[in-house]
Amino acid sequence: MAQINFGGVVENVVTREEFPLEKAREVLKDEVVAVLGYGVQGPAQALNLRDNGIRVVVGQRQGTPNWDKALADGWVPGETLFSIEEAAERGTVVQYLLSDAGQRSNWPKIVECLGEGDMLYFSHGFSVTYADQTGVVPPPHVDVALVAPKGSGTSVRRNFLAGSGINASYAVHQDATGRAEERTIALGIAIGAGYLFPTTFEKEVYSDLTGERGILMGALAGVMEAQYNELRAHGHSPSEAFNETVEELTQSLIRLVAENGMDWMYANCSTTAQRGALDWKDRFRDAAAPVFSDLYQSVVSGEETRIVLEKNSDPDYRQNLEEELQVMRESEMWQAGAAVRSLRPENWGDK
Repeated sequence: MAQINFGGVVENVVTREEFPLEKAREVLKDEVVAVLGYGVQGPAQALNLRDNGIRVVVGQRQGTPNWDKALADGWVPGETLFSIEEAAERGTVVQYLLSDAGQRSNWPKIVECLGEGDMLYFSHGFSVTYADQTGVVPPPHVDVALVAPKGSGTSVRRNFLAGSGINASYAVHQDATGRAEERTIALGIAIGAGYLFPTTFEKEVYSDLTGERGILMGALAGVMEAQYNELRAHGHSPSEAFNETVEELTQSLIRLVAENGMDWMYANCSTTAQRGALDWKDRFRDAAAPVFSDLYQSVVSGEETRIVLEKNSDPDYRQNLEEELQVMRESEMWQAGAAVRSLRPENWGDK
């Protein structure tokens, strides 16, 4: 492992330099990786593994849109594409990438497919950490580990194809073979991780659920709506309100943060913007702090898990989800967003 100084805190991380793809291939040469679920993370991880020369089979329920998606990606029924149970039987590494609710409902069948020395692999600590609600208690004769890319499956695949990769955390929950950590790191490298940093199943799910509900999705969408609505209430046009709220962030400023950090972005903005941002930053932080505290406690207590499992197990979940997303999509703010995106220079040729 490499020791890296993160703002005064030294962490151990694994990079491709010290654990190259060739080493990962050697570690995994006798493995068959069964990717169960071809929804969010499944396609990206399965395709990246396949492209890196790892033997992969996919498990997906036939007759579903995700089965058709797997067919379109070149997985062959009876050769590399099977039912979820048959794929699990064939795998020595079982990547359990179904939805959290799907993991709970399929667990009684999957646990019977796990042989001595197999690895049960997750990309989320949810099912194991909240076993009292999911019933997912791995048997003692298997390795149990996770590799959790810090990005959506779409980004995992796009970054892989671009040659960069998405950073990922990893954890070993149970080491039945004595090789669990080596296998886990090899899998992380093989799915294209930029670098790997250690965590635990609990810490991964606590940070992940907080981040998704917080700054990555929930808080970001909520704060954007608040600013857009305030500007519109004072007579600013939809174009002006959207550009000042979303477009400038996503097309300019956040890219500067990604390149060299928040301070560098500040340094490359006007002095007026710098002064105002510095003066208001702490007020926003202090206003949001109690909300984040409530959110974290809701995650740790298992309340967020209860809500997820209850809602996602509803037979009408996908229909209800589409209705909720439709409200967002058809709101003035995001209709304005669609119009603004259509006016980007790269889209001019479509007119």
